[in-house]
Amino acid sequence: MPKNKTNSGAKKRFRITGSGKVMRERARHVHKFQERTSSQARRLVNDVEVSPADVKKIKKLLGK
Repeated sequence: MPKNKTNSGAKKRFRITGSGKVMRERARHVHKFQERTSSQARRLVNDVEVSPADVKKIKKLLGK
């Protein structure tokens, strides 16, 4: 039986913590920081947990 392939887009966007939570980066935390206030930019720094409705689908894409 062939190996399962991890979805390339998903592996760049999500990560699974040691306790099994699926984390994602906040939207708008990539570029154009000169257009945002410092407080907005700091708020976007932290990763957040994925919505519970999407966890099963994302784990499947990641091959977990």
